[in-house]
Amino acid sequence: MTNLLALLCNYPELMPQAEALAAQWSLPLLRERDVTAIDDVAFVLLISPEAMALQQTGRKAPGPILAEFTEGAVDHRRKFGGGKGQMIAKAVGIKAGVYPHVLDATAGLGKDSFVLATLGSEVTMIERSPIVHTLLSDGLQRAREYALQDPELLGVLQRMQLTAQDSREYLRSLAPEQFPDVIYLDPMFPERHKAADVKKEMAAFHSVVGKDEDADSLLPLALAHVNYRVVVKRPRKAPLLNNQVPSYQLEGKSSRYDIYTLKKLPERLNSE
Repeated sequence: MTNLLALLCNYPELMPQAEALAAQWSLPLLRERDVTAIDDVAFVLLISPEAMALQQTGRKAPGPILAEFTEGAVDHRRKFGGGKGQMIAKAVGIKAGVYPHVLDATAGLGKDSFVLATLGSEVTMIERSPIVHTLLSDGLQRAREYALQDPELLGVLQRMQLTAQDSREYLRSLAPEQFPDVIYLDPMFPERHKAADVKKEMAAFHSVVGKDEDADSLLPLALAHVNYRVVVKRPRKAPLLNNQVPSYQLEGKSSRYDIYTLKKLPERLNSE
């Protein structure tokens, strides 16, 4: 294969958007009829009225990867999940009357940010990859349109803000009065590959986006720009980020949370 990624669009009404992205990212723009050209790329970014999605090419390729908040596992977790009893809620410190402002410095497809927002926290999402940011932005926009008929979902989405930037630059730009209560880190980790849905996402993200090789440097920067704690999500048997021992850990079947505390969260925080 000669190219890693190309854009694919078959809808005339969306062609201006596709052309703008192709020019911005210096990527080829293909149509479905360009069969030979499609075979020459590893992934295509599909642009359609339904959604933007990253699709691996080839006969046995897994399904498309997209940001989705209105159906599937993420939506089910919103409606029927474990609420504040979930491990992520305990790691971040969410409980009745305590809703920390969370900075998700490695937003990805926004799943964990969405969970935190459903639990009542304001979440600022930072994503440096233009491709991933575009997928996440598209997912949020589709969810906002759907939420016109779902006031509860609309409230969740209003607590989520997305910024396209490198987290390091963003953190360095913050004045002390702008520090978030909690910084959440979930850098991509190549060895996490047991679950099928994680496997396809990680394979695609590692190929198209990279592997967060500089993740270790983010932890000390986060600790210097946060009010209360930094939470790092890791595969259960993964090494510590930056070799820094956390204050304590919460461990599940396949993943764990390393919590680095600076000071105790107050009894009430950002509650309505």
